[in-house]
Amino acid sequence: MTMPLAARSAQLIDEQSRRRELASFLRSRRERISPEQAGLPLTGRRRTPGLRREEVAHLAGMGVTWYTWLEQGRDIKVSEQVLAAVAGTLRLDSYERAHLYALAGHPAPLRGRDSADIPSALLAMMRQLEPIPAVLINARFDLLAFNRTYERLVGDVADLPFEDRNLLVLMFTSPRWRTTLLDWEDAAARLVGRLRSGMAEHAAESEWKWLVRRLREESPDFERLWEQHEVRGPENFTKRFLHPEVGLLSMDYTQLSFGERSAIKLATYTPVDDETWSKMMLLQENIQTSMVSRAEQRPT
Repeated sequence: MTMPLAARSAQLIDEQSRRRELASFLRSRRERISPEQAGLPLTGRRRTPGLRREEVAHLAGMGVTWYTWLEQGRDIKVSEQVLAAVAGTLRLDSYERAHLYALAGHPAPLRGRDSADIPSALLAMMRQLEPIPAVLINARFDLLAFNRTYERLVGDVADLPFEDRNLLVLMFTSPRWRTTLLDWEDAAARLVGRLRSGMAEHAAESEWKWLVRRLREESPDFERLWEQHEVRGPENFTKRFLHPEVGLLSMDYTQLSFGERSAIKLATYTPVDDETWSKMMLLQENIQTSMVSRAEQRPT
């Protein structure tokens, strides 16, 4: 079936816009890296800031003409291997790398979970806390690791791409969090205040700026709370959930720190009463039943 002329024209305009954005993005990232940072010797006075196009091409192991066309927004196809080489040369962080791939028309590369930085003892502690939900987070509130009860409490976060596994992203973009987290407004305001406080130390970091920009674009509620400029410190308080399986849960939310040099924190949700304890035990039983059911369904 032939695409209508208007649709083809709109698609062409979108492609041209994407390529222009790709060109501007590559140029801006090239200009921010000095030759010294790239391990190149200084060779007299330079007319342009950062690296030259031919230097990027050389470091990425690609032809100068090909890279020039890429930065000019030409209608060319590049492989994931080329994009990975360019991303490494330009020292793109994980969010910038995903943005580069999207602009080039490729799926975003798999992003690491920072789990290599988590001591094995912390992972073991987190798992042994069952049926208490527990999660390991960093200063930006990324979910680095979590036990099975936590995932049963908040939803299937393991199925999300890493850039969506973030407390703020889930708080402001997930319909499930809106409906299951009672006192949502209070919890959201606390979390935004914590982010605002953390930005004082991380304002120059691109991943933090990317997160704030994304939330401001995707959530009017975040924009409203962000503009209030409230600053909050670490707090332990009670959260209430209306869980679709077991009903009302009242949990004491606690953050445990592991020293000033560690950005990783262990967050736990401890039942505040016997009724909630019983429901958490039921959730754990449901987890075990689901695991047995999946094992029985596997082909032998």
